[in-house]
Amino acid sequence: MAKARNPKTVSGAFSVSKSRLAQLGVLDATLALDTKLFIDPLLLSSSAHPEMKVGAVQLYRERFETIIKLLRKRRSDSDPAWTAALRLFDFPEISGTGLGYGAGSTHGSGWGPKTRRRVLGVAAQIVDIGVDDPDLFSALALFEENIGSDLMSDMTTNIIMGSLAAFNSRILTALGLSGEDFEVQGVKGQFLVNPTESERSPVILVPTDVLRDLPVAEDWDGVAEAARKNADLRNRVNQNIAEIWAKKTKRDKVRLKKQLLKNKEAFETLLKAIRRSSAKPYDVESDPEGLVRWAVQAHEYAQQNPINLKRLPASSLDDVLRIVLEIIKQFRHLIENAGLNKELFQPNKKPRHESTAQRLFFAVAYSYCEANNVDISPEIDTGNGNVDFKFSVGFQARVLVEVKLSRNPGVVAGYRNQLEIYKRSQQTMKAVYLLIDVGNMGRKENELELVRQAALKKGAPLSELEVIDGTLKPSASKRH
Repeated sequence: MAKARNPKTVSGAFSVSKSRLAQLGVLDATLALDTKLFIDPLLLSSSAHPEMKVGAVQLYRERFETIIKLLRKRRSDSDPAWTAALRLFDFPEISGTGLGYGAGSTHGSGWGPKTRRRVLGVAAQIVDIGVDDPDLFSALALFEENIGSDLMSDMTTNIIMGSLAAFNSRILTALGLSGEDFEVQGVKGQFLVNPTESERSPVILVPTDVLRDLPVAEDWDGVAEAARKNADLRNRVNQNIAEIWAKKTKRDKVRLKKQLLKNKEAFETLLKAIRRSSAKPYDVESDPEGLVRWAVQAHEYAQQNPINLKRLPASSLDDVLRIVLEIIKQFRHLIENAGLNKELFQPNKKPRHESTAQRLFFAVAYSYCEANNVDISPEIDTGNGNVDFKFSVGFQARVLVEVKLSRNPGVVAGYRNQLEIYKRSQQTMKAVYLLIDVGNMGRKENELELVRQAALKKGAPLSELEVIDGTLKPSASKRH
């Protein structure tokens, strides 16, 4: 798997105004790491872009109407109708949109052959009870195991690729940019060339108004709320899909699936509830989950607070460690004194996911490494699990960094065990454990220090320990 080498965005890589992208309704995606947003097929019809509202909706419905007709004709799981349906139910992962769950790159796995057969088999059972609505495929994520947001997005992206190509053509013209010829899953189009990839690959611009952080059909609460607000629908849900909203466990999914596969009216009730849910695109502008702005924000903070690493030559392991510690020192300054800590929290002051802190650190560190011939790679697979970052010069001089938030219950265990495993598997002699306090620290810092002191007395190898105060502080006017 290719690894991300930098956190460049569309706006930064192609010198495009962020505000202009926002005005055109285009996601300012990070080119080398996936943004955890997904194209939701149930948002296509409400898009402001004609390529989505008309073209994509037509492509989506035509594909699944054809599959449904073939499933009706099948007589076995090996006859021509089944084989033709399975061929149409093939959704390889498409690199280039910058969407999904790829942590260290933009390359995912897509739908495998076993998943395709299993899910198409469930769809066939639904067709057998008389359901012929193409949206039945969108509903599968609600009760079918391992059909998550990324796979649903891959499915939709494959099907609407022709409309995405048309959207890119129009947007590039509006931006005054020139694309190059690519063929993506059989669709020819003009796309930007991704400057962060070693092999020639496209940048597929996507509209923001079809993106969600959780697809409608996987959002139990949203569907349940739709059912509660409408008396007729509520009664139908109570009659046909009783008590499915109480929990979101694997057992509930199995029970829901059994109910739905027996009863056409029950399944159609579910589809109606899904459509009535108050689903809205992800708010890219306010970015409540910190999924989009992190690269630009961190880069701007780093530019406004430069450090000079040229006095630290990067040729030996100790040199790289000094550079890493200098970067962490500057990252501490940005968090504790320059206001970057605000990006660690949602607008409601609730801490964001640990991955937000990791990505902020990556963007800041990259800004300082770029001019000093130090390579930084996120999410390194060591064979024993993933470590957040590897800083390196050549093969021998490598330093690993693990970033944790104080609210993570595994903080102490991670310091004691994980990095030593990583260092052995990477043949690396230096590592840093970076803990950011966003609340719920408790006694973790004291316990970490006890572990550190015990290791020092034994002469055992142990990672460097760095702690940053990322908590929100009252404004100066409120401190008096």
